[in-house]
Amino acid sequence: MRICVFCGSAQGFSPEYAEAAASVGKLLAQRGIGLVYGGASVGTMGVVADAAIAAGGEVIGVIPEVLSNVEIAHGGLTELHVVADMHQRKAKMAALSDAFITLPGGIGTLEEMFEVWTWAHLGIHRKPIGLLDVAGYYSPLVAFADQMVDKGFLRPDTRELISVAADADKLVDILSRSIG
Repeated sequence: MRICVFCGSAQGFSPEYAEAAASVGKLLAQRGIGLVYGGASVGTMGVVADAAIAAGGEVIGVIPEVLSNVEIAHGGLTELHVVADMHQRKAKMAALSDAFITLPGGIGTLEEMFEVWTWAHLGIHRKPIGLLDVAGYYSPLVAFADQMVDKGFLRPDTRELISVAADADKLVDILSRSIG
């Protein structure tokens, strides 16, 4: 089993974000779950990969050629796939994964999460998706998704495609039970 983790090329201002990334990387490795991620050695991407590697886990990175130097592609991975563009990156990450976890991050992180959520809504995949709500980071987004349901712009079953937890162990448990 492999879980794709969407996260940032930055670490954010609070140490809680890097700590959460490290705990997810370590947790996946300890459970024998492979990590698929964006392939960089910087930001929370580097933190999650380093923690998984240090714990003896399988770590697969997928990075677009244009970012391989900018984001400094990680040199110590089990596998590194350098692809032509962001579209191929997301498709490759999804193909290699059985589930998705989104850690705090910026617009790229959100874009990746929204794309796999949209794909799930459209029936392109049936892989579970989770948000790790570190220190309430995603609480406004979750509230907005609930508002979208309340206002008639999001079906309740589509909203339910995203599992939310503040605890990495709990979120991985939820996703693991949902992998078919």
